[in-house]
Amino acid sequence: MATLVLVRHGRTTANASGVLAGRLPGVRLDDVGAAQARRAGERLAAVRLAAIVSSPMERCKQTAKALVAAREEPLRIASEKGLSECDYGEWQGRALKDLAKEPLWKVVQTQPSAAAFPGGESLPAMQARAVAAVRRRDAEIDAEHGAGAVWVAVSHGDIIKSILADALGMHLDLFQRLFVDPASISVVRYTGTRPYVVASNTHEGSLEWLNPPPPKARKRATGSRSRARAAGDDDAPVGGGAGPAGAGL
Repeated sequence: MATLVLVRHGRTTANASGVLAGRLPGVRLDDVGAAQARRAGERLAAVRLAAIVSSPMERCKQTAKALVAAREEPLRIASEKGLSECDYGEWQGRALKDLAKEPLWKVVQTQPSAAAFPGGESLPAMQARAVAAVRRRDAEIDAEHGAGAVWVAVSHGDIIKSILADALGMHLDLFQRLFVDPASISVVRYTGTRPYVVASNTHEGSLEWLNPPPPKARKRATGSRSRARAAGDDDAPVGGGAGPAGAGL
């Protein structure tokens, strides 16, 4: 099973001024957001990444470039339309304080599955195309690089929240219970049994522990178990398990 690292873009000028940017062009990271993106790059610098995939929005591409800049080895950034910001239609470019007065605002807060933005897309449609995109990419990376591969998807707050909600088995109407801050890092693993949310909305600490153990160490860990038994590693360990080597150190 590959490991998906979800990175939200750093803070933007629109975030700082309370404007819903949506898909408007020219929305870039501010100084705080640029520093946040560099910090995310430092956290991921020691992780052996198979790929970095980004929303085509400028703020995400800036963040992805900061991740690459922190690394010793070059890594090409692939663009993925499925990770693009929600199409907020007529809402984009408007102040959040004004949008909060709209009747649709309450629907977005309490029943997102019924929310469709005028001239834009619905939140269920947003979630469906984002989840489809990451699951497709994850399967491709797993097939090409092996089950221990780690890859990054740089995207947006509502997109990442919807992906996490899907992985958690949460109804979309509950996804507003999740926080995804600028430049925060979340981690998901998709397996044949179920998705696992390994981390959510993290801000500090090296993520080197995401690296799979060397092949010899993996062989020693599995011992003489059959392939059928090893497949059970996708199951949740009863009692919580020992966790990955090096985590929390």
